[in-house]
Amino acid sequence: MRQKPTVLAREIVASSRLFRVEELQLRFANGVERTYERLASKGSGYGAVMIVAMADADHALLVEEYCAGVDDYQLSLPKGLIEPGEDVLEAANRELQEEAGFGARRLERLTELSLSPGYMSQVIQVVLALDLYPQRLPGDEPEPMGVERVNLRELATLAQHPRFSEGRALAALYLARDLLTQRGVFVP
Repeated sequence: MRQKPTVLAREIVASSRLFRVEELQLRFANGVERTYERLASKGSGYGAVMIVAMADADHALLVEEYCAGVDDYQLSLPKGLIEPGEDVLEAANRELQEEAGFGARRLERLTELSLSPGYMSQVIQVVLALDLYPQRLPGDEPEPMGVERVNLRELATLAQHPRFSEGRALAALYLARDLLTQRGVFVP
């Protein structure tokens, strides 16, 4: 196992309403020193969830929302921040109700994913939601989100869709599909 670099200095070099840019001065075990920058959330630090909500044995729900990073509407999985006092599964069920208009009777944490570990400190908890029922909660989105279904047999096609570009969502869908296949719930 490699020895982590020694942090020689740490400084916030830029800040916005949502993010901080942190500069790290590091010394590696071989003596080489480098400056790294990373994007760090200014949030509460409770984390975030992404939900693979299965409408039936073959189809997961996607939501459509405006994404400022790419300045367009995109399809992705429901997701959001974990609120103070919530555990991962409670947050997943709340976000699913706010964004897609469904609750889940069965929730299971699958894994934790990072978007870009070289530059970002944020991770997201991936949750599988099964046995859905209609239930809407008011959310913090500026407009209602569209809800679409994707067949787990068509993930390669989804990856080519011009309005689907989030790698974490694609990885989560593949992980859920593999797990459901192992359990005999989904038959490819």
